[in-house]
Amino acid sequence: QVQLVESGGGLVQPGGSLRLSCAASGSIFSIDAMGWHRQAPGKQRELVAAMPSGGTTNYADSVKGRFTISKNNTKNTVYLQMNNLKPEDTAVYYCQLLIKLTGATTSRIYWGQGTQVTVSS
Repeated sequence: QVQLVESGGGLVQPGGSLRLSCAASGSIFSIDAMGWHRQAPGKQRELVAAMPSGGTTNYADSVKGRFTISKNNTKNTVYLQMNNLKPEDTAVYYCQLLIKLTGATTSRIYWGQGTQVTVSS
């Protein structure tokens, strides 16, 4: 019913920028909340940025001032702009969306497939 497609990952040098996209398709009534998570090899998945419903956007301390989460309601697409990337940002990045389907009474969480970000010289 809902498909999330992530894009924008890749290899970038330290100090560079990338913009990740997470496009949702299907019978979507609304995207009520969203977040980006990442998982580095051998580490647990961690929340990087979140935009809760009606709440304040928040970021992990390690990315504050460098990453920005945003969305385009018309396109049902969520973004993560990443600037001044560091080698420690290397990870697989996953989008997580809280979506209400058309005709549904409640929202549920959907995950993207993940996109690899590698920061290296």
